[in-house]
Amino acid sequence: MTAAVTDPAQERLRRWRLVLGGDAADGTGRALSGQDAAMDGALTALYGKGDKPQTERERSAGLGASAPSVARWLGDIRTYFPSSVVQVMQRDAIDRLGLATLLLEPEMLEAVEADVHLVGTLMSLNKAMPDTTKETARAVVRKVVDELEKRLATRTRATLTGALDRSARVSRPRHHDIDWNRTIAANLKHYLPEYRTVVPERLIGYGRAAQSVKKEVVLCVDQSGSMAASVVYASVFGAVLASMRSVDTRLVVFDTAVVDLTDQLDDPVDVIFGTRLGGGTDINRALAYCQSQITRPAETVIVLISDLYEGGIRDEMLKRVAAMKASGVQFVTLLALSDEGAPAYDREHAAALAALGAPAFACTPDLFPEVMAAAIEKRPLPIPEPV
Repeated sequence: MTAAVTDPAQERLRRWRLVLGGDAADGTGRALSGQDAAMDGALTALYGKGDKPQTERERSAGLGASAPSVARWLGDIRTYFPSSVVQVMQRDAIDRLGLATLLLEPEMLEAVEADVHLVGTLMSLNKAMPDTTKETARAVVRKVVDELEKRLATRTRATLTGALDRSARVSRPRHHDIDWNRTIAANLKHYLPEYRTVVPERLIGYGRAAQSVKKEVVLCVDQSGSMAASVVYASVFGAVLASMRSVDTRLVVFDTAVVDLTDQLDDPVDVIFGTRLGGGTDINRALAYCQSQITRPAETVIVLISDLYEGGIRDEMLKRVAAMKASGVQFVTLLALSDEGAPAYDREHAAALAALGAPAFACTPDLFPEVMAAAIEKRPLPIPEPV
């Protein structure tokens, strides 16, 4: 282990040396030893050749093309760096060095740090995955899905249960079902100054939505290659929603074809391996299918998750959205359901949907329950401010 550096100037120099990579022109003149040298070696193996594409010969000087050398490197970075950094480095290794095919080997999958981006890569490799790898791949995906459900499920159920209860308002509520905020607001004209109180003439309350299905939710998810993280999160949220008796949930994925995965919603892992990333995009066809499944328009929320790069009939798509909204459907357009920041999307189509009253915006997984609650209650959506 390298001894801790107490001199702030030397510590800054050490950090710059690790960042710059130790070339003759880096200007630090500092040598590394111990763990610092090992960390530098792990970084150099991935980033030492700059941003230009590498030939097979150049790759062999870094991580190499063999599974054993990559597996050792994966073990090293997990030793030297925190999990969040490891996930970034893994993603860069897959993108920069063409290591995706090595993930088809079980020993490789056992060595990686599982996260949403890795799941997306496994989804793209699903068709090429040999039978010997599929069990390991499902275990990796299961770990990520379980962690996401643990993080998101409780808050989602609590938020949506409250929204469902508030949306089921009754005019003669029992005492414990009275919505006091709305009741007081509606009866302010009956305020008695001498008693400093409001005498309510009309009670406003809400029923308990959990006794029967009150809302129908359709998640319509684009499975083009850029939407991998969104597919993963939508699968998890779909399973959470499907577990709520008050919501009838349907999950539809599409490219140029449309696949209804509703019968697999009890297991998000089955949903994830039931998708096929890539291909074209026909949003109009997908929405036509969703429209055909609507039985109670006024109680239906359709969530389109897509970057809106439409390969189908644009005008028909917009007419279909307008018709659904006119019938009473709550229509939500999410450009991405992920933590990846601002997505690339078709701005012209987004503007056209906004003009129809269906604004398109990116949504983080943590915000999604609030978006769904607002849609269920038919109130303005909590659209995040653009960065």
